[in-house]
Amino acid sequence: MNIITLGCSKNMVDSEVLSGQLNANGIKVVHENGRLDHNIVVVNTCGFIDKAKEESINTILEQVGLKKEGRLDKVYVTGCLSERYRHDLLKEIPEVDAWFGTMELPLILKQFNADYKQELVGERLLSTPKHYAYLKISEGCNRTCAFCAIPLMRGGHVSKPIEEVVAEAKRLVQMGVKEIMLIAQELTYYGLDIYKKRALPELLKHLSDVPGLHWIRLHYAYPSKFPLEVLDVMRERDNICNYLDMPLQHISDHMLKAMKRQMDKQEIYDLLAAIRDRVPGICIRTTLIAGFPGETRDDVEELKTFLEDVRLDRVGIFTYSHEENTSAYDLPDTLSAEEKEARAQEVMEVQQEISYEKNQDKVGKEFKVIVDKLEAGRYLGRTEFDSVEVDNEVIIQADKELPIGDFVNVRITKAYDYDLEGEVI
Repeated sequence: MNIITLGCSKNMVDSEVLSGQLNANGIKVVHENGRLDHNIVVVNTCGFIDKAKEESINTILEQVGLKKEGRLDKVYVTGCLSERYRHDLLKEIPEVDAWFGTMELPLILKQFNADYKQELVGERLLSTPKHYAYLKISEGCNRTCAFCAIPLMRGGHVSKPIEEVVAEAKRLVQMGVKEIMLIAQELTYYGLDIYKKRALPELLKHLSDVPGLHWIRLHYAYPSKFPLEVLDVMRERDNICNYLDMPLQHISDHMLKAMKRQMDKQEIYDLLAAIRDRVPGICIRTTLIAGFPGETRDDVEELKTFLEDVRLDRVGIFTYSHEENTSAYDLPDTLSAEEKEARAQEVMEVQQEISYEKNQDKVGKEFKVIVDKLEAGRYLGRTEFDSVEVDNEVIIQADKELPIGDFVNVRITKAYDYDLEGEVI
């Protein structure tokens, strides 16, 4: 069986868990198999924005095409797109053998006469290189951001108990994992449902104590009511990366209110200052949205000024797309797709300059770097300030073989807009 995963790291973890369960039931599973020597495919879809939906639909049609040619016996679909549009898709693509939602793992297993093995909670077949893995600490989201359909696809927030997360981390370390990236729809809400308080700081302390866990990285931290105690733990513990991924989406009060972000501009400026005060040198990553309904030229200029003021380390930007059943869905779309792209590009040009200047500051300095891969004869790695796939890479010059997954000390010799180059010390 082949599993194809589209979309975010949270989907990837779901695919890994499904693989682990199937494997334990004696069913051979591969991820993203290019050899086409399998007879069953499960497509784990994304339904987040238009481009992701399009990619998911195209992938399903591609697999259905292989089935029609007799090269596949069965095509199954799961994930966010299937959760949200199952009834429409049933009619549109009847060749798919079965559709499953985001929380229907036992039903998928039943399809293959496999049992859901409770004792395997946390067991996964990693689709990442073995030295890093994503670790999901909760599912769903209670926020009501105007643009976001995730609560419709993933439901309300449900935290995993601390003991379960720590047990999974220990299992990952036994498999050779040295770096875990904590993920959730909203990391900072962790624990409110089961412990009646924000328990991320406590969870981090327990994870930090796991022997053999070298790096712990925080992704998707919602800014409103951010628990600053997280930063005290980060500062105190060497194996928690000085890195925070915090999606801000915009900065103008006009846009923040329209997006229902539960914060205003001044609160965001104050929060960023407080974060940097508690953890000097922290790397802050954010994502932004360009072209939300009603966005004006003044809003765009305000966003550019904000980036110049606060000089964030990493920035990604999406163009807005209408999502059914969200509160922004009925707002008139005042901008063309081309104008949204142009605005996104304009904002990223400001950030590109900031990124280049910040990288230039690193030349001559030494960093601990994890070796991720050997590609085209060059080793590529990352510092603690860089997450997988979305951030900078370090091109490592070495005159000896470097084992993948090892840590090396690298002196930076060159800097580019988004990458660094250096030599092993």
